[in-house]
Amino acid sequence: MSPNMVIVIPIYNHKDAIGNTVANLLVHGLPILIVDDGSNAATQSVLAALAQQYAQQVTLLRLPENGGKGAAVMAGLRAAYAAGYTHALQIDADGQHDAGDVPRFLAAAISVPDAIILGRPVYDESVPRSRLYGRYLTHVWVWIETLSFDIRDSMCGFRIYPLALACKLMDDVALPTRMDFDIEILVRLHWRRARIITLPTRVTYERGGLSHFDVLWDNIRISKSHTRLVAGMLLRFPMLLAGKCLPRWRHSSASTTTQGWWRVAERGSQFGMQLLALSCRLFGTRLTSLWLYPIVAYFLITGRAAREASRQYFTRLHSVSPGTGMPQPGWLSAYRHMIAFAQSGLDKLAAWSGQVKNERVRFDDPTAFEALVASGRGALVIGAHLGNLEMTRALAARNGLAKVTAVVYTEHAQRFNHVLAQAHPDVVSHLMQVTDFGPATAMLMQERIDAGELLVIVGDRVPAHESGRTVEARFLGAPAQFAQGPYVLAHALGCPVYLFFCLKTGQDHTLYFEPFAEHVALPRAERARHLGALAQRYAERLEHYCRKAPFQWFNFFDFWARPNATKNMDAHG
Repeated sequence: MSPNMVIVIPIYNHKDAIGNTVANLLVHGLPILIVDDGSNAATQSVLAALAQQYAQQVTLLRLPENGGKGAAVMAGLRAAYAAGYTHALQIDADGQHDAGDVPRFLAAAISVPDAIILGRPVYDESVPRSRLYGRYLTHVWVWIETLSFDIRDSMCGFRIYPLALACKLMDDVALPTRMDFDIEILVRLHWRRARIITLPTRVTYERGGLSHFDVLWDNIRISKSHTRLVAGMLLRFPMLLAGKCLPRWRHSSASTTTQGWWRVAERGSQFGMQLLALSCRLFGTRLTSLWLYPIVAYFLITGRAAREASRQYFTRLHSVSPGTGMPQPGWLSAYRHMIAFAQSGLDKLAAWSGQVKNERVRFDDPTAFEALVASGRGALVIGAHLGNLEMTRALAARNGLAKVTAVVYTEHAQRFNHVLAQAHPDVVSHLMQVTDFGPATAMLMQERIDAGELLVIVGDRVPAHESGRTVEARFLGAPAQFAQGPYVLAHALGCPVYLFFCLKTGQDHTLYFEPFAEHVALPRAERARHLGALAQRYAERLEHYCRKAPFQWFNFFDFWARPNATKNMDAHG
């Protein structure tokens, strides 16, 4: 669903500039809400004329007295939210911002509806040098307060807010009402783990233009705001640092329940992941895993979307396995589910860094794997986001058992892969990133199969560019969409196909490697029926292993969404 957008313009006595600003914005066809922050009579007259001239598109909200830019923006955001809008584009009245960039900002908001779209000013020679250099001091403080560089420029007044997120913050926290508002609302939204997307935009200063920035008092207010924010950062430091170590589960909103998993980039910082890797090397995974319990508790509380996906999964699992002791859906099962996911990340680091002893990993039945390796043939191995697929790839690389290449759909886990690569150089050399299964991709894979490699691909994930190429199968008692890609690829490659799952019990890992098909045939006349049968066989095996290890299936999104509906992201890609 596209955002329902309104433009919010706070104004105080900019009677000479507001006409051009409104004219430049009207061409985009969006409703405009002008918030008059107690302007003088001359400005009120201009605004009344504009509201009358453009009555179909312009609404005027007049505040009884001047309360400051922050007060005007908050009044506009609340009014927009009450009127049913989902997003507000804030832009200044003085014409400094380039209205021609509005379509780019709108496109970004449509692509990622729950993100704040923030302008990063690109100045020309008209910018006052004192203003330009002074901003950098605030930038540094904001980077300290957020422990990140996500907010490139916190003072730019050209931005888009998701209104539910912004209004919830305004209800919970007393935000400043003057020039320090733009800074503080961004920092506090970042603390709430809102995503921020920055777009460059041209900013110009007209000679002799009216500015309401009070060099003395507004700088004092901004200094006080930074003092509050630094104190807040120190109080939140453990959780902010924890947020740097693991990918984010999102806050729930109308948009988070419908967005495709592939649209969201990796959110954990490389620094945080490297910190975990260092802890694993120095103290081992057992001690490092103790950090996960408070971190995941935080994610459990704030990650409604992931929590809801987990509840849905356990509800279905419980309904098809009555009387078998399956976990009851709820907060406890969601917490254990997220703990298992977080622990799997540490297990990957441990496997690649050589901290997992061979005796801790065993095959349930090694016959099929040993026969395949002895034959020297390549094969397509279909796994799932269940357990730890990385375990076998790491052990194979370390021990020279077989060449195992992971085929991944997106590049959005590059930071975590970089950390793994620091533990072992073969991580990246045996990682194939694809976006679809076109002819070029098939040719590359054929070369690897011919060289006797094992290509590991997941069967429980639809790639971004393959979202329409799915086949329906029953999974946990309900129809779900599975990708056609693995079976089409197996047919094209003409190689044997195996299923692989790696489940953890205590500190041990058990590998399940079983034949699936010696050859996948897809005759044109019966292609759909054959694809459906293959997907159903895979779904039944996946369900079998989900029942065996219910907390180890890590698809944190609506797996049972209808084929034409977009899907929510998972927590780890």
